[in-house]
Amino acid sequence: MSDTKKERYFIAENLSDVHAATEPVKLKYCSGGKWLESKTDKYMPCYNPSTGEVIAMAPQCTADEVEATIQAAADAYPAWSETPVSKRVQVLFKMKTLLDQHLEELTYLLAKEQGKKWAEAMGDVLKVAEVVEFACGAPHLMKGESLMNVSTGYDTVLYHHPIGVFAGIAPWNFPAMIPQGWMTPICIATGNCMVLKAASFVPQSSMRFMELWQEAGIPDGVINLITAGRNEAEILLRHPDIQGVSFVGSTSVGKHIYTTAAANGKRVQALCEAKNHALVLRDCKMERTAMGIMNAFCGCAGERCMALPVIVVENAIADEMVSLIKKHALEMNLGKAYEKSTGMGPLVNEGHRQYVLDWIETGVKEGAELVMDGRNPQVPEGCEDGFYVGPTIFDHVTEEMSVGREEIFGPVLCIKRVEDFEEGLSLMNASRFANGSVIYTQNGYYAREFAKRTDGGMVGINVGIPVPLGIFGFTGHKQSFFGDLHVMGKDGFTFFTESKCVTNTWFSETEESFSGKVDTWDGTITSMPTDDD
Repeated sequence: MSDTKKERYFIAENLSDVHAATEPVKLKYCSGGKWLESKTDKYMPCYNPSTGEVIAMAPQCTADEVEATIQAAADAYPAWSETPVSKRVQVLFKMKTLLDQHLEELTYLLAKEQGKKWAEAMGDVLKVAEVVEFACGAPHLMKGESLMNVSTGYDTVLYHHPIGVFAGIAPWNFPAMIPQGWMTPICIATGNCMVLKAASFVPQSSMRFMELWQEAGIPDGVINLITAGRNEAEILLRHPDIQGVSFVGSTSVGKHIYTTAAANGKRVQALCEAKNHALVLRDCKMERTAMGIMNAFCGCAGERCMALPVIVVENAIADEMVSLIKKHALEMNLGKAYEKSTGMGPLVNEGHRQYVLDWIETGVKEGAELVMDGRNPQVPEGCEDGFYVGPTIFDHVTEEMSVGREEIFGPVLCIKRVEDFEEGLSLMNASRFANGSVIYTQNGYYAREFAKRTDGGMVGINVGIPVPLGIFGFTGHKQSFFGDLHVMGKDGFTFFTESKCVTNTWFSETEESFSGKVDTWDGTITSMPTDDD
């Protein structure tokens, strides 16, 4: 590993200079274990969304720099893939210790650059630790299978091998969990190398994680970190040294990545948009359900693919449920993401804030009833230039309204009314997305029917955000996912490895038992009739 004590991801003498800086910090990228200043003349502003201030400038790495970074990963692969798995995971054990030690620091950094409130930002970091712990089980999870005497005198062993260099293309909504949890730990534990493209809006969390990976002892080039524009990122989809691509982002980009990378012979997992629905039955626990819905559509300011932007409520309780949700929404306090008293933080930047505001205007124009308008929320002093949208609630949303069908990615709740379970389930399954799906009920029969018949890949029964732990896969379907193997869980290990079957037989020292011929199948068909049959 390079001596990184004096190398940092920012262009400044030390961390105190960064905190004291009045000008935005100019960031570097990490290639082959070295923090380098890009030769680009294009930099992307990174904001503190709580205040609207520009806090950093992220380089849009050049095509040559992307190519060189891929080469650095390819150069590191032979030695890393030959490193015994029990030794590889020692880096992950050390990383877990470092995550525990730096939890508060990482939480603050993430909250400041992305806008998640304190507890949400801490959860973002803790989700990394969760998958790192799981990936530490690689010596067991990479084990293959074997069977002696599969045919007379023949044995077969199946091995799981690393493949090479992977690319991770991360979104801006979870700067820690997705690039550092879903993409990196299993990739490197299985003996591969990673070229990670962090989201240019929020790169500093991944950059700090990169420093911690280096401190944990990761060899140079095993993990590499860049920020780049779309044209330069396209190199990752076509480069012959990239064996697979893990992507999280919009459906339109996900489709492009899936078709382009797959056409170039690469494995792809592309996790895309969602419009999760919850079916709320008349027998639900009203107060607890309302609070769960409130958390699910306002948590992370709605900027998550497992948010709950639509509820499908039985008419018998709809008015009461709307009233309860509105009551809790009115109690929501907005503020700086890194202040622990804040109930909901800002959106990531002004461009996305305007995108959400446009969707609210669309809902009004389409005829949905605006029960609560979050377009001009009250914010504390010092937050006037931040990117805030308050909780917004639409009632009487119909299937003809795009506001109830398309992903908004903000704290906007659409309420659809139905007569019963069957109508609600049918409406939900008509969506082109199938990430999460929720039911609120005390009825075991309906809960079981829902779990069996919903199209959603991650199902919550009285759980508004049914995100599985890292030991399970993140199992979206339909246009929420393109690929065959999901992130995390057993799928994650399968995605980052290839299988190899070895069949062997050993000849005796004498040829007395040799019949003088070898059949077409070389003895591997056990049911082949003999001349005596």
